[in-house]
Amino acid sequence: MSQPDRSTARRLAADSLARGDAVGWFDELYRHAGDNPRAVPWADLEVNPNLAAWLETQPLSALGKHALVVGCGLGDDAEELAACGLQVTAFDVSDTAIAWCRKRFPHSSVDYVTADLLALPPAWRGAFSFVFEAYTLQVLPPELRAGAVAAVAECLAPGGTLLVVARGRDPEDDPGSMPWPLLRTDLQGFRTAGLDRVSFEDYHDAEDPPVRRFRAVYRRGP
Repeated sequence: MSQPDRSTARRLAADSLARGDAVGWFDELYRHAGDNPRAVPWADLEVNPNLAAWLETQPLSALGKHALVVGCGLGDDAEELAACGLQVTAFDVSDTAIAWCRKRFPHSSVDYVTADLLALPPAWRGAFSFVFEAYTLQVLPPELRAGAVAAVAECLAPGGTLLVVARGRDPEDDPGSMPWPLLRTDLQGFRTAGLDRVSFEDYHDAEDPPVRRFRAVYRRGP
């Protein structure tokens, strides 16, 4: 899979950050895309392969009944989890993205919701047996990541499982342009929030060129 053009996303993000708004550019990007998913760099119109590969190794019963998808984009990961039999809530900060999901999947069982990761509904606290976060943390500026990590962790129910997928780098690596690869220390906040780390993978994916990924699984104690 070739790398998408991220120039528009980076320009919109830079302009939004310069205005002091860390998340407003997401809806700008989806509105700019119109009905063209190719204009959204992370919209592959298929389930995230890093999620799909992980699901193949898991007994679905271990995921419980209620799932949350963080930063759901155009909905493919949420639909995959719904097809696995979970009751899925999927949110994005972009109203346009959520409307696009509902248009793509008009008969879906997924509850698509507009929400800000940094100001989630209180009713979501401890409400989900499985939480999936991919690529959201890496597009937030570093100063917001700790709060975002804590917010994700807070959604996990006792005994629940969290799967996190992100670009990865070492401290000596140049973070480059957005999306900014995460350090292992960026993920430490999940353990600080009371979660136990079950597994951690550091690998290169099948993109062209390959992208270094972190895939980590956490669990909240009963």
